[in-house]
Amino acid sequence: MKRILVVEDNGTNLYLMRFILQKNGYEVIEARDGLMAVNVAKEEKPDLILMDIQLPILDGYEATRKIRAIEEIKDIPIIALTSFAMVGDKEKALNAGCNGYIAKPINPETFITEIEKYL
Repeated sequence: MKRILVVEDNGTNLYLMRFILQKNGYEVIEARDGLMAVNVAKEEKPDLILMDIQLPILDGYEATRKIRAIEEIKDIPIIALTSFAMVGDKEKALNAGCNGYIAKPINPETFITEIEKYL
C-alpha cells in the first residue's frame, strides 16, 4: 500500500483528500503545518507528499525546500496543492522543488489520476 503525506491545515480539505485517497487504497499520513510536514516526512518517508502552500509556521514553499535539503527524503515526489492559481504560482511551486501542481478546489473525479502520475 502506497503511503501519502497530506499537508493541509484546512480540516474540510483534509477530510476530502483523506476520504478519496483511502477509498482508492492509499494509506494517509497527515501534517497540519509546514514544520510538522518536514518532521513527519523525515520520520515516515512517504511515497508521495501533497503539499498545501498556505500553511502555518512554515509555508509550503519553505517546507518543500527543507525536505529537498534532507538527503534521505530529497527524492520523494511533492505535489503543490493550492488555491494559489494565479499566473506564476505554478512556476513558484516548481522552483521551490515541487514536482507537480494541482489547483484547489480539487476535482474528485480526476484527483487520483493526477497524483498517480507521480507514484
